[in-house]
Formats: sequence, structure tokens, C-alpha cells
Amino acid sequence: MWWLLAFGSAALLGGYDSFKKVSLKDNAVIPVLLLNTILCAAMFSPWLLQTGFGSWAVQKYIVAKSVLVLSSWIAGYAAMKHLPLTIVGPVNATRPVLVLVGAIFLFGERLNLLQWAGVALAIAAYFLMRLSGAREGYERGNKWILCLILAVLLGALSGLYDKYLMSPDYLALNRMQVLSWYSFYQALMMLVVTAFLWWPNRHKTTPFHWNWAIPFISIFLCGADFLYMQALSQPDALIAVVSMIRRGSVLVSFAIGALLLKEKNLKSKALDLVLLLISMVLLYFGSR
Repeated sequence: MWWLLAFGSAALLGGYDSFKKVSLKDNAVIPVLLLNTILCAAMFSPWLLQTGFGSWAVQKYIVAKSVLVLSSWIAGYAAMKHLPLTIVGPVNATRPVLVLVGAIFLFGERLNLLQWAGVALAIAAYFLMRLSGAREGYERGNKWILCLILAVLLGALSGLYDKYLMSPDYLALNRMQVLSWYSFYQALMMLVVTAFLWWPNRHKTTPFHWNWAIPFISIFLCGADFLYMQALSQPDALIAVVSMIRRGSVLVSFAIGALLLKEKNLKSKALDLVLLLISMVLLYFGSR
């Protein structure tokens, strides 16, 4: 059952990336992210009241989760605004490889032959993707590419941390307590960031304007996170496989980038995507 939840999360995550791209077009990043965190906190607020605060011994872990996720989001939103969706999606798809490698060292998992083959293919696809980006003027030193890489690294750390928080073998925290409270903390943090960093300089940067796609970012993200936490809280769930399946969201975002946003250089990116998908299949069957 957990893998079905992971596939559902992947489909919603692809929609989340797509609405995020539409919302950020010619728009200020920080206010869009602020609205996203406030709407997510509002949607999870019933569980905030139901689960209660508990103790600081629990909340300190959730605060750390909030800082990690929000840092990844800030870097990822900045990259998403300036990079094509067909580049962002494939790079994000390398995240499960990092999670898998991290799981080996942190949780004692071991790679078999199929898993090693999947890792090797994903790394090859990543370097090919960089070549595709370079053809569009996005060189390795491009600051938005660096932001995207930072977002992927922080996202991988967050995935590993989720296993530590919710797995019955570790802290076994209530999944809805984690979701509701970390959404609440992120909204508070973004209010501070907006007040001190964006608001005083708002006339010197890209102005904010309302976009109909903004609320859909939160709706799709909350749905994706809910299914993800449900999957991860099951005793037999494998974080490496769950993370890999979720990155299948690249199929949705790539299709939207190609069909609706009319992005360029699709043929070479499609080859990179195929390699990534093959690597995911190998990792999936190697992790069963």
C-alpha cells in the first residue's frame, strides 16, 4: 500500500511544480512562498489543534525540519523562477539517488547490483542534463543552477530526516503532528523573512502580483505531503524507494513544460529523462 501512496504523491508533486512555475513568472519569489506557507498552515490547522503542542522534546525536531524544508524551498523557488521546468524536473529527479546513498551510511542499508546500476545511470543522466542546460546558456556556475543544486541537497537531507522522525525504528512521531506544526513554523519564519528582507526592498526588486495558480501550489503540495507522510509512516516503507517514486513527478512537470509552456531543447532533455527513468526502474526493482 505504501508504494501506491508514493505514486499518488508523485502525481500531485508534478502538479505542484507546474503551478509553482506559472505563479513565479515575472513575480516576486518571497511573497509567493509566504502565501504558500500560510495557505498550507491553514489547511493543516485542524490537526494542529488536534495533536496539540506536546513537549519541546518533540517540537525541537519539528522546528529543525521546518528550517531544513524552508531553506530548500527558498533556493528551489528562486531557481524555478529563472530556469525552464524541463531542466528543474530532471535535476530534482536526482534527489532519490542522494537519499539512497544517505540511507546506506545513516541507516545501514546496502546496495545490490541493480541499485548500483541505477545510481550510475542517474549520475550519467545528471551530467547529460548539465550539458543540455549549457546549450541554453545555463552554465555550471550559473547562480540559479547552484540554487537548484542546493535545493536538491537540502531536500535529500529532509527526506532522510523524515525517516528518522517517523519510522517506528527511530522517533516514531505522529505524522500529522509533524505536518501541521512544521507548516505552522514555516509560515512564521516566512513572515519574518518577508518583513525584514523583502518588504523594505520591494520597490527595488520584481513586484508581486496575484496569480490564480498560487493557491493551487498549496493544494497540490499539501495533498502530496499528506500521501508521502502516510506512506513513510508504514513499517515496511523504504525511504529510498518512496523518494524515488516521488521524483517520478518529473513526468508530469516535463510534459507540462513541453506541451503548455513550450520550452526548448526537448529532444536532448528527453534522452536525459529516459536515462533517469531507467535508473528509477532499476532502483525500484533493486529495492523490492
